[in-house]
Amino acid sequence: MNPFSSGTRLRDMIRAIRACKTAAEERAVVRKECAAIRAAINENDQDYRHRNLAKLMFIHMLGYPTHFGQMECLKLIASSGFPEKRIGYLGLMLLLDERQEVLMLVTNSLKQDLNHSNQYIVGLALCALGNICSAEMARDLAPEVERLLQFRDPNIRKKAALCSIRIIKKVPELAENFINPAAALLKEKHHGVLITGVQLCTDLCKVSEDALEYFRKKCTEGLVKTLKDVVNSPYAPEYDIAGITDPFLHIRLLKLLRELGQGDADASECMNDILAQVATKTESNKNAGNAILYECVETIMSIEDNGGLRVLAINILGRFLSNRDNNIRYVALNMLMKAITVDAQAVQRHRATILECVKDSDASIRKRALELVYVLVNEGNVKPLTKELIDYLEVSDEEFKGDLTAKICSIVAKFSPEKIWYIDQMLKVLSEAGNFVKDEVWHAVIVVISNASDLHGYTVRALYRALQLSAEQESLVRVAIWCIGEYGDLLVNNVGMLNVEDPITVTESDAVDVIEIAIKHHTSDLTTKAMAMVALLKLSSRFPSCSERIKDIVVQYKGSLVLELQQRSIEMNSIIAKHQNIRSTLVERMPVLDEATFIGKRAGSIQATVSPSAGASINLPNGVAKPTAAPLVDLLDLGSDDVPAPSSSGGDLLHDLLGVDLSMASTQSGVNHAPKNGTDVLLDLLSIGSPTQSSQSVSDMLSSSQDNKTPVSPLEGLSSPSSNSIQPTSAGAAPTIDLLDGFSSNPPKQETENNGTAYPSVVAFESSNLKMVFNFSKLPGNPQTTVIEATFTNLSTNIYSDFIFQAAVPKFLQLHLDPASGNTLPASGNGSITQTLRVTNSQHGKKSLVMRIRIAYKMNNKDVLEEGQISNFPRGL
Repeated sequence: MNPFSSGTRLRDMIRAIRACKTAAEERAVVRKECAAIRAAINENDQDYRHRNLAKLMFIHMLGYPTHFGQMECLKLIASSGFPEKRIGYLGLMLLLDERQEVLMLVTNSLKQDLNHSNQYIVGLALCALGNICSAEMARDLAPEVERLLQFRDPNIRKKAALCSIRIIKKVPELAENFINPAAALLKEKHHGVLITGVQLCTDLCKVSEDALEYFRKKCTEGLVKTLKDVVNSPYAPEYDIAGITDPFLHIRLLKLLRELGQGDADASECMNDILAQVATKTESNKNAGNAILYECVETIMSIEDNGGLRVLAINILGRFLSNRDNNIRYVALNMLMKAITVDAQAVQRHRATILECVKDSDASIRKRALELVYVLVNEGNVKPLTKELIDYLEVSDEEFKGDLTAKICSIVAKFSPEKIWYIDQMLKVLSEAGNFVKDEVWHAVIVVISNASDLHGYTVRALYRALQLSAEQESLVRVAIWCIGEYGDLLVNNVGMLNVEDPITVTESDAVDVIEIAIKHHTSDLTTKAMAMVALLKLSSRFPSCSERIKDIVVQYKGSLVLELQQRSIEMNSIIAKHQNIRSTLVERMPVLDEATFIGKRAGSIQATVSPSAGASINLPNGVAKPTAAPLVDLLDLGSDDVPAPSSSGGDLLHDLLGVDLSMASTQSGVNHAPKNGTDVLLDLLSIGSPTQSSQSVSDMLSSSQDNKTPVSPLEGLSSPSSNSIQPTSAGAAPTIDLLDGFSSNPPKQETENNGTAYPSVVAFESSNLKMVFNFSKLPGNPQTTVIEATFTNLSTNIYSDFIFQAAVPKFLQLHLDPASGNTLPASGNGSITQTLRVTNSQHGKKSLVMRIRIAYKMNNKDVLEEGQISNFPRGL
């Protein structure tokens, strides 16, 4: 007797493992047992092989690796005795799966056992094959399984049918071999064989159109007769469950009839009577009866049209909704969701019951019922349904208010019959659950209010009243602030009174009080406070008597730690204090917002992508087309390829960005504007373009005077000039624009004198196509600044067009580029392009100049890009 395997029986090992108090103790026991089993395997212990495999199966169920015992399964299967084969097949099903290559070794043993004279061994083989059959095994063993479908013993026929289901799922092309044997099983009297035969036919219909057509023509009437016999059969103790004869067979037959009747009018007509009989005679006070009714309803809704049957089915679902069992109500709601596409009118009759389910204590039922109510809403019932939902919103749980609010808002927006009703319902929602409303919802409310010009007075008064009662609802506060800022004068003067509202007395001070409370409330976020400041600015113009008070409120935020509020406070205080003449124009009422455009933007924003489409290009300053990449930031890999599409003109883009028209500025200053695209204007705004323009922040532009500063790029010297830049006039550089005060009196001056200091020329870049030479000079009294004249020479025989030069420098350098002398470079050195660079070295004497360059041009209508790094600058620069 083997000392390793004989010491511990299966029950002793289980007892030892269960006695372990820690995971470490359990691992120690398992490790010891596995070592003993390995030793027994190495010694080829045949007496206790089945015991060792049983222990391995238990260890496998605990989650420990047992791959070393797989071959023991095959050895036990190959033995002649039934007990050994039983343990071997059980181990095969547990320790292996169809992906294991070792499984192929058992195919021959399975074939022998399928042909064995002992029916119990045949049953073992069928059970194993039905669980772990692979496609290769299915092809090899399908003939044996097909033959066993006609075996004399019903248990073998039942197992063969279940194994056949596995085979046709693995290899659908074998389905035609099983059609006739499966049809023969439908005539069985033994319920176990009949159920497996019905299931086999159902799966054959799903994988084979030929099988579906065959069963429709040959078996539909027989199946209807079988179902009728089961429904009307007398009490049979062996099949009775809760007073119903074999509900499992009921359900299998109904599922097969559903497959046969779907899409076939003749088959559907054949089964109408029996379906009506099942629907009316089945008891619904027991779970088994409800299961049969549910399958019957699903079959009725799936087969071809029969109005009376469908009404009967939907009425059954209505009864389900009144059941106390949550599971039954949930499946009823699911089925009604499908039924509403077939017969919406019949589902509408159960609207009241469905609305009650929205108020259910079970969260799953609430959500499902809410989705069903949303689908039930139409133009005819939108008002009563919305009223019910809003009434429930007042008492609903906090975790459910988000979903409920979203559905109500969607219903109101989709089916609103008139604007006043829309505004009333949205105000109720905002008052009850404004904190659960998404941003796009209150945005849409503002758009609708803007378009309802005859309801402006009514709306602002309704919002004022609501705000007195629900000041904690953030979205309501935002909408109210916006409306009071826009239509505060209508609120104070009671303009546009409707018959349905009561008059209200509101003074100018009361209106300002509402905004002040909102901006100072501890729960107000940045968006609300920013909107409140804009509303105050507008009221300062509409209510001149409150102008000083509003100014005091705004000034309080000049020192705010939140940059947005600080900036708004400074700019708005400047407008109130210094720009009385233009304030009324600045704060005019918003133009009517186009509802169609807003809806289109909302729909498009879901699918829109930031980056341009493939193959798109943008216009660089010199007109070079570069595919979908930012021309400047990309040089240092500072950004992504997401570049907004350029505007048609620079003036338009700047006007869109800042609301300023530059046409007057150019006329007054005498500056000749060449056509410029949107990219140029953005470059000029950041002082990356022409040296005649200064970099101004918004706050600088709002001040009354400008400091004389040399423009500095915010991208640390990253520059790109434009050949179409604004050219300086004889009087000097272009004047700087104050957005509110016109032009400053002291335009920045430019130093252009050269002190004549000599430095050797440097060939900064040279390739087979291009040569670039740098000549250096210094400005007088400014050793940190170096003036570089770059000369570009074409070394090829082709003319280069759309020539552009770009450069980037480290943070300790500041770089400025003048426009190039041209954008066409003649061939074979017969001309050149020159361009002036100014580099300021903040670490002069400590660090030398270094620069990365990019040169782009077109040669034979093809884009060419050359890059390089320059570090061979003369010393002293």
